[in-house]
Amino acid sequence: MHSHHGLTPRLKPLSARRSATLSVLDIGTSKVVCLIAELQPAEALTTLKGRTHLARIIGIGHHRSRGLKGGAVVDLEAAEHSIRQAVQAAERMAKVEVQSVIVNMSGGRLGSQHFEARVNVRTGTVTGADVERVLETASAHAVSPGRAVLHALPTGYALDGQGAVIDPSGMIGDALGVDLHVVTSEAAAARNLMLAVEHCHLGVEAVIATPYAAGLSALVDDEAEMGVAVVDMGGGTTSVGVFSGGHLVHVDAIAVGGHHVTMDIARGLSTRVAAAERLKTLYGSAIATPSDERDMIAVHGVGEDEADAPTHVPRSHLVRIIRPRVEEVVELVRDRLRNAGFAEQAGRRVVLTGGASQLVGLPEVTRRVMQGQVRIGRPLGIRGLPEAAKGPAFSAAVGLLVYPQVAHAEHFEPRGAGAFAGTGTDGYFGRILTWIGQSF
Repeated sequence: MHSHHGLTPRLKPLSARRSATLSVLDIGTSKVVCLIAELQPAEALTTLKGRTHLARIIGIGHHRSRGLKGGAVVDLEAAEHSIRQAVQAAERMAKVEVQSVIVNMSGGRLGSQHFEARVNVRTGTVTGADVERVLETASAHAVSPGRAVLHALPTGYALDGQGAVIDPSGMIGDALGVDLHVVTSEAAAARNLMLAVEHCHLGVEAVIATPYAAGLSALVDDEAEMGVAVVDMGGGTTSVGVFSGGHLVHVDAIAVGGHHVTMDIARGLSTRVAAAERLKTLYGSAIATPSDERDMIAVHGVGEDEADAPTHVPRSHLVRIIRPRVEEVVELVRDRLRNAGFAEQAGRRVVLTGGASQLVGLPEVTRRVMQGQVRIGRPLGIRGLPEAAKGPAFSAAVGLLVYPQVAHAEHFEPRGAGAFAGTGTDGYFGRILTWIGQSF
């Protein structure tokens, strides 16, 4: 069974008329967040057109993440413990028991593949069956071995060579073509992430690429239409999603994030990691200001305790450590987009999300390196978020609540043995068959 998503039968695309309670889990390198929300059908929203529901948070839990490195699970037991703590806190607040969750994936070397296909229209008028056939033909292309499919998104149809067709159903023509954007991650990383969740006696309803989730939550319609790069900067990874023409068209990730900045500070000032994190949060900046030489900050050495007198260093010293690493990350993102041919589609617009995007001066550095408009992306159109959770660090988590409202756009392949055959998760993916049977 192709792991198109690892969707279990329960995550049917939300019926626009029904309310639902959803639980999501943002498993990052530095924190694990669990959100429980009630989704109420919304009247047509003017600003966030893609959304069918309004979400109201009824439970939120977060816990320091352990057992993850670069967004991937490296210690199953530690990861499980963090997940359990976050979920239990959210359950206590919402007074509901979580059965299954939608999770995101930042590690596992996220990547994109694009496939094209063409079929002949049987009757001269495009029917649903023709659309299914062209999607099946496109997804018959083999994904690289050892990769698991997270998303299969049609980004556009063509009819008799005329491109940019949004929905070909009912149109007249002889040849129907489609472009399919397939987002993949390392199969082992996806499996271990799901395993950590399943060990907590929770079902996994879907695994979503982090930059897709962040974009769903932080972008306004026009941005996704005109072209934008969403750069989600987490603790262990920086992942990128390019949206254009209203679709996610490219995904990439690099295993460098905010934690690397912290480690640079710890080494550069020979202080403990926890102290370095605090210095970064309180005084850190990626750009120099005139007062940096005068502002002194207290630094405790590695072996010293709080009672010992700290060393004082000018703040400029901290900026000199932070800046090269931040520039390196942004330059990597820029070069990767350029090499993949998506620099143009990103339309010179960048939206920064993720906890590490809160670093002072980061938008300025990004503006200089990527030469475009830059803004910080916060979760939009959501109620009941505590003040502390309204920042960019919670964009991906909130995006997981938006995902079921757009899940119907994906193509799930109804047959054939694929990426997960023989890995012992057959039963799990076999359930998709039932889901597809019930949905179509």
